[in-house]
Amino acid sequence: MTIYRVGVGNANASPTSALLLHILQDISGRVATICFAHRVGTALEPECKTYRLAADVFNDIAMILDCLSPGVPAGPARVIVLSTAGVLRALCGVAGGSSKASLSAHFARWGNLAELNAKDSSQETVISLFGMLVGSVVISHITSFTTTWLILLLLLSLHLSMNYAAVRAVQMTSLNRQRANIVFSALLDSDRSLALALDLDVGLSPTKTTSRKEWKFLTPAHVAKHERIFHRDGALQWTQHAHTAITHHLGSAQIGVSMSTFLAGPATKPSSGSRFGSMISASMSTFLGSLSRSSQQHLPLQRLSSVFANESYILFLVPSTGDSTNAEWHASIMLKRGCTVRHQLKAWAHALLAARVLGRMSMSSSAEAVLVVVEGTLGLLNADRRFEGYLVGLSGVGWDVDIAALETRGGRRVDVNVGF
Repeated sequence: MTIYRVGVGNANASPTSALLLHILQDISGRVATICFAHRVGTALEPECKTYRLAADVFNDIAMILDCLSPGVPAGPARVIVLSTAGVLRALCGVAGGSSKASLSAHFARWGNLAELNAKDSSQETVISLFGMLVGSVVISHITSFTTTWLILLLLLSLHLSMNYAAVRAVQMTSLNRQRANIVFSALLDSDRSLALALDLDVGLSPTKTTSRKEWKFLTPAHVAKHERIFHRDGALQWTQHAHTAITHHLGSAQIGVSMSTFLAGPATKPSSGSRFGSMISASMSTFLGSLSRSSQQHLPLQRLSSVFANESYILFLVPSTGDSTNAEWHASIMLKRGCTVRHQLKAWAHALLAARVLGRMSMSSSAEAVLVVVEGTLGLLNADRRFEGYLVGLSGVGWDVDIAALETRGGRRVDVNVGF
């Protein structure tokens, strides 16, 4: 099949056309590698389970396109099919290699990463040899076109199913966005003193924590059963764990946004950058002087900077569609210079809690009303060092709260100098 597509068996084919086709495939694959790595490079480690399975999907689709190429008329159509297969195979290489490295680091519990990779390579070699032997036997007994395609699709389906089951079985100990949603929603639901404070009609006043033995800390094994392999990136979701897990979509969130994105709201996509994000130095007081009056009316920057003066982040929420009645909100989180992983987890938990409160309350979507909720929920998390207690409990059940896994795009850090 590979020989046929480069011109062997075709009297009108020339070595030059075969060479040009090979060059085109190689170029398209390399360009796809660069673009894909630039676009999702930061997300490959936090979402390693997603991209590990996606790599198998890319590879299997590329294999199907290769098998279809002999039936495609020679010319631009066949070139497009073969180039697409090359692109998908390149994407498989980036996604598979990077996610595999992250998973290998996860399984190397005693620092034996080299040994683990060596044994994994040996295992893949044995499986490949066994597959070649079985394939040689099977192909000698199959001559029908329909039977060939049925067997191919059956084996590919079996391949994806087994890889899906394998990925689902992995119990990651880092808190990415989806796992943070599941863990914090269960934890916040189980905190009775927090629930009592949230039920008050006025104030959202800080309340002392009651018995911390009542807090529900989900283990990595429990969360692995509920997380989805392919999920909505940046979603704020509240999962209630009763007899069955029920998930409520609260809105979306962006963490590590730039100043311009923070002011623009949910319509602006987060910009890309390096893994740790490029540092943006901007004096808040100087920047406020250049803002128009309308911008200051929509976003109370002075009060926000005062509320979050002792925090390593700044959070604000707006209705995701310009209407608070749909109970969906968009949270923008600016991270200050020196923000640690624990601060990022607090910012995400704060955004989740604030979106939950806003979604349950019948209130105006004005900036003043939202700021009251943001300030009140922050006070609840800080009361009696509540959130620090959360992190201690999560570490006790197996979570590594020092692994950065919330930023799936190149993040930004800002310097905030309050000079009002």
